[in-house]
Amino acid sequence: MSADTTFANQDAARLIAAARRITVKIGSSLLIDGGGEDVRRAWLRTLGADLSALRGAGKQIVVVSSGAVALGRGKLGLKKSPRLDLKQAAAAAGQPRLMAAWDDAMAAAGIPTAQLLLTVDDTESRRRWLNARATIEVLLAEGALPVVNENDSVATEELRYGDNDRLSARVAQMVRSDVLILLSDVDGLYTADPARNPAAEHLPWIEEIDARIEGFAGGAGAAGVGTGGMRTKIAAARIARSVGCATIIAKGHDQHPLRALGDGARATVIAACGSPAGAYKQWIAGTLTPAGALIIDEGAVRALAGGKSLLPAGVRAVQGAFERGVCLRVVDEGGREIARGLSAYTSAEAQAIKGCVSARIAERLGYAGPDEIIHRDDLVLM
Repeated sequence: MSADTTFANQDAARLIAAARRITVKIGSSLLIDGGGEDVRRAWLRTLGADLSALRGAGKQIVVVSSGAVALGRGKLGLKKSPRLDLKQAAAAAGQPRLMAAWDDAMAAAGIPTAQLLLTVDDTESRRRWLNARATIEVLLAEGALPVVNENDSVATEELRYGDNDRLSARVAQMVRSDVLILLSDVDGLYTADPARNPAAEHLPWIEEIDARIEGFAGGAGAAGVGTGGMRTKIAAARIARSVGCATIIAKGHDQHPLRALGDGARATVIAACGSPAGAYKQWIAGTLTPAGALIIDEGAVRALAGGKSLLPAGVRAVQGAFERGVCLRVVDEGGREIARGLSAYTSAEAQAIKGCVSARIAERLGYAGPDEIIHRDDLVLM
């Protein structure tokens, strides 16, 4: 075993041990038997035990699981077809079977599961992105295991991810995961297809994704029930890397695949660029164009400087017309920009609740909303 391989194995285990939040993606070729008829239930139970062990070690876990289309085909007796309407019908029939399998896998640990079906719009529109993230945060806080899949039954062809590798990277970004684990048919990236070229070299550690690395990525997996391949995994890793999330590409076919990673199983680690929190704050401060502004009093200025959220009580004026989820400038009464952040309210709602204590938000609006007009996690000081 080379020194580089030893380093990468230890680093994968170290990344998992140090992570607070982990997103795990499971492809159809791992989850579904070779005939595409049913879930590999014994294998899934061992994965469930691994997930339970990680949660017991203090990790928060989000799962992105393929398999609905393959299971639906088996249930309806459909052949594999490129037709979108047939895929959508299969997804609708297969999603209940998929979630039943996840419920069964996590039952031994007493962990409830929760289904989230997302589309491209849900991960690209800031308002829907915030709503989806809030749902996942509540599920994690309540001890549930969120199981995410693309909403294939309603997604249009031009607005589909088409594979769950890239969706998993967007989910990792959404929940600010420290590590994205892509369980695959192979134990990482090679310089060539190892099934065809015995001289192919395994790449245990990738610092940057460049044209050379992208050139090593091949086509779709061999099992025949999935849509992804190494190319989509590298594309997912590029997304994750840009938001401060490291990626681990590992073989998942054998039982207890996550435990094996912790024990040093071979994998490819793709380094993160910074941290999830740092990348998120940079995105807010440097990428988004503010759609309006909130004028705040001196007490709110001090609260923000102390790491607090912006509450409606500290807002003196609202400038601009904006929707929920947009970036706003936060300005003191002298006109100095203090911070930028994502608004939890529309401009009309912000006007209605400015200056009021959080306990009276429902009274002002007629419905309950967040206590914060900008949560500290969505705010960066300037």
